[in-house]
Amino acid sequence: MSQSDERLWSTLVHLSPFLAALVGLPFLGPLVIYLVLRDRGPFIRFHAAQALNFQLVLLIAYLVFGLLSIVLIGIPFLVATAVASVVFQIIAAVKANNGEWYRYPLTPDWVR
Repeated sequence: MSQSDERLWSTLVHLSPFLAALVGLPFLGPLVIYLVLRDRGPFIRFHAAQALNFQLVLLIAYLVFGLLSIVLIGIPFLVATAVASVVFQIIAAVKANNGEWYRYPLTPDWVR
């Protein structure tokens, strides 16, 4: 895979959750790209793993804050998480498109 193709797919992996969210599974886009393209180069593997890790962290955050919304405490956190996720995914996509290695903040390396 050429360097420009790696950068393109690395950009798309960060933007794919927006499309996958239409079916209610935003982690599905990064998961599919990770499984299909992880052996095509270290750059695409890194960004696919980062995007998948971030989506897993978001899934946990949405579940916790969703449960806390029952007592109204979680609602502001849900909104803040949603806004932050959009911002960080766009930053990651731009960095990947520029050929930079970007790590999401507060995201562990569950998938490598």
